[in-house]
Amino acid sequence: MELVILIRDVPLVEEYRGGILENVHNGIVCGVNEKGEAVYRAGDVNHITLLRSAAKPFQAIPIAKRKIDEKFGLNNGEAALFAASHRGEVYHIERLESILQKTGIQENELLTCPTYPLNEEPKFACLSQGIEKRRLFHNCAGKHLGYLALSKDQGYSTQDYYKAEHPAQQEALEVFASLADYPKEQVQLSVDGCGFPVFALPLKNLAIAYLKLACPDLIEDQKTREAVERVTGWMTSSPEIIASHNFICTALLMDENIIAKGGAMGVYGFALKRERLSFSLKVLNGSEFVWPLIIASILEQIQYDNQETIDRLHALAPKAIKNDNQLVVGEKRPVFVLNKC
Repeated sequence: MELVILIRDVPLVEEYRGGILENVHNGIVCGVNEKGEAVYRAGDVNHITLLRSAAKPFQAIPIAKRKIDEKFGLNNGEAALFAASHRGEVYHIERLESILQKTGIQENELLTCPTYPLNEEPKFACLSQGIEKRRLFHNCAGKHLGYLALSKDQGYSTQDYYKAEHPAQQEALEVFASLADYPKEQVQLSVDGCGFPVFALPLKNLAIAYLKLACPDLIEDQKTREAVERVTGWMTSSPEIIASHNFICTALLMDENIIAKGGAMGVYGFALKRERLSFSLKVLNGSEFVWPLIIASILEQIQYDNQETIDRLHALAPKAIKNDNQLVVGEKRPVFVLNKC
């Protein structure tokens, strides 16, 4: 009888300084085909993974099903915030404030805690101008506004819109489980940083769910399929809204062939429309800074034909390590190999 040893994770990126290994980012990568089969892997693709904000496109589906954007007269840039992890740039806040105005929602109705923008430039502007922390500055504010607008439209309670038992949250869980080909009762739940329920399931099933975002023809239910097309339409028409300029989600969504979204603690999902391939990954130390290197390596290993997209990723995370004087003192190396299954 052959002994099979399951390796949970593998080194994804190594960092060298002066030729000396200084840091290793271990993790897992899974690639699935249109049949939902794992065709590429590095590590254990059944590793249970918390989605964090990688769940946002799926959480936006109940909003899209009710055409909340049309009902409140929202444009695509505003509606894209329902699936976004915004970074607090002026163009984000202007659209968030527009949603407040059009929906009649008050900022203090949001559960999101008052904070400063994530990006350094708008954060510095707030501090230098004496602008106080705001709930809208929280990177999940768009998602919360979406659920408040949905609850207002459907006559649901707006006081507990973020709780797992709320009808909008239950619908989101059900539709996500369906797209992931995973039993709803087996999806594990925790609480995200913003207070929303956060899903956990095998990394392979996250890739399956992302495949449905890129290839909605695989979705049997017509209303869900149309809602997915609506959500991804918001994302691809306003890629800078989903994160911000100089950020990986935006860089990938600029490619009309890709649907992508990341989450806190190193989880990422993206799918390729033409190739009908989808990938999910988890960096186990939670680093987001190595995402561009990992995803660029994935695209290179499968011989992806859009070099501009790969170049954008390398520009976001150059392999060279520079010190404070901008001298090259080391390098970051993607070291994993995608094994074909």
